[in-house]
Amino acid sequence: MKTLSYTRAQKFLHWLSAVIIIWALVSGFYVALFEVALPVKEWVAFINVSMTTAFLPFFVVRLYLSFRRSRSSARQCSTLAENVASFVHWLIYLVVSLVLVTGVLMMDRVINVFDLLFIPQPLQDPDWIQLFIKIHVWACVVLAALVALHMSAVIKHEVSGRRVLVNMWFHR
Repeated sequence: MKTLSYTRAQKFLHWLSAVIIIWALVSGFYVALFEVALPVKEWVAFINVSMTTAFLPFFVVRLYLSFRRSRSSARQCSTLAENVASFVHWLIYLVVSLVLVTGVLMMDRVINVFDLLFIPQPLQDPDWIQLFIKIHVWACVVLAALVALHMSAVIKHEVSGRRVLVNMWFHR
């Protein structure tokens, strides 16, 4: 498969997404699964809520650019592996969207973005909030698996000589 080059904006948004998503997943699972002092949990919650809320408009732009790129390209996936890779990329976008939306809807307090912006709590009904918490947790588990799969595929391609990461470097 011949790949199209990515714009600088797409590369920037890819790496911004990677850093924020990996940080939020690792730190979120860490404080959820291990015994951590309350101040650490509160700090991680503050940083994760702030970062992921601030990330939302960047992710919307990333979705738009990705959709525009895929629609404007005449590229067709010709092999099963290419079709699977394309499907997994879109699945990652879908699950990230679900994680971000449920992350907002599960908030049981004002959304504090770095003490600079305060967004009112979107829902008041505790049953709905609990539902979105459950969806959010499971979506995060699925996202972690998809990120691991994505990173494994990149490593596999790099080790086998197909330099896929070069498409995401800024020097091109």
